[in-house]
Amino acid sequence: MWGSSLTTGEFAAIRSAGFEPVGQVFGAAVYAAGSASVSSCGGPFGPLVQAMYQARHTALDRMTTECAQLGGHGVVGVRLSRGSFPLGGLEFTAIGTAVRAPGAADGRREPFTSDLSGQDFAKLIMTGWVPAGLALGISIGSRHDDRTTVRQARWGSGNAEVEAWTELVMQSRRDARRQLESDVKRLGAEGVVIAGMALRVSQRDCPVTVGRRDHIAEATLIGTAIVGFSGTGRHHLGSALTVMPLGSLGPANRGCRYQPRGQRPGPKRRQAGSCAATLSTAR
Repeated sequence: MWGSSLTTGEFAAIRSAGFEPVGQVFGAAVYAAGSASVSSCGGPFGPLVQAMYQARHTALDRMTTECAQLGGHGVVGVRLSRGSFPLGGLEFTAIGTAVRAPGAADGRREPFTSDLSGQDFAKLIMTGWVPAGLALGISIGSRHDDRTTVRQARWGSGNAEVEAWTELVMQSRRDARRQLESDVKRLGAEGVVIAGMALRVSQRDCPVTVGRRDHIAEATLIGTAIVGFSGTGRHHLGSALTVMPLGSLGPANRGCRYQPRGQRPGPKRRQAGSCAATLSTAR
């Protein structure tokens, strides 16, 4: 008996790709991490970013350990979450469904992780790609208030861009993308399909200058790194021909069959309710 976090559609899609669920898996880690890691206004957030990475990877590692214990080859539909822990600190969790390909050789390779839905996972497999693992990109930046920022953000200054805040958001997202690319290379993947992009913006009183504030932007990118295992499906396989009757299949139409052009009878006018066909080309 197994459990899962799959919907009915996801379950059917995974089975169609040759996989079956073996159980729901979970991992968690609680870290004492916070913005207090920064000692000065506008200071670096390197230690905090490293703690964020470590916490998420710890939760993922514990989840994949459960997958391996169940005999799974990987985890699909992974959901990462972060929340406050009642006793202090932050709780990071990872939950997903372990899957296995029946008849596949049991190797010592670490189970893959993917945040793709069951349907997207099936599409990926059937087009010659396989998940290599979850890739993360995290960046935290801060911008200290200065006279220009205060003037531009003041109420009544009009509809104008606050350039310092724009620069903070842009730089945080650029850094997160670079971190994501580094994680994809670490996994040995060819590329990444991104499912989630989040930006959290907050502010705090500057611990050094009284009356001034720091604006903090945290950018997070999460995606599934993928590797090609087959050339099948990477190129167009040709057009699919669909033939279907239009209207009801009443007694008058039960004997109708579609005839290719050139084999049809002469220009005889068809009776109402007679058989018709439609051709559609799947691209």
